[in-house]
Amino acid sequence: MTRLDLRVEVEAPAGTTWAALTDWARQGEWMLGTTVRVTSGDGASEGSGLSAFTGVGPIGFTDTMRITAWEPPVRCAVEHTGRLVRGTGEFVVVPRGDARSELVWSEDIALPLNLAFAPGVKWSLRRFAAFAREYRTP
Repeated sequence: MTRLDLRVEVEAPAGTTWAALTDWARQGEWMLGTTVRVTSGDGASEGSGLSAFTGVGPIGFTDTMRITAWEPPVRCAVEHTGRLVRGTGEFVVVPRGDARSELVWSEDIALPLNLAFAPGVKWSLRRFAAFAREYRTP
């Protein structure tokens, strides 16, 4: 298992950061090489299923997840349920006043071929901060 704990400051209120983070269909706009879709449930409740494909073109892998905790606008936890990616993840939004927040991304994960994924997540979180700052709810 690999343990990952990363944080990024966001120039947006906690509610906006939460909305941007859990807009699964738009996650590919900031997450490196990844597209996410809801596969069961509404994507906004415990038990909902998610599928994230990471790769380029047809080359990559799918990470299936089940939401195990849904506490808007503060916390979402997932269980990685796929054959290649196993473990748990947690996303916590910490308010930092009226106009700022912090996203804390934690994972305990087994990756295929021991892929180093921390650099990609760090890069993606920097992009997320910019995405959330400009995010407008649909």
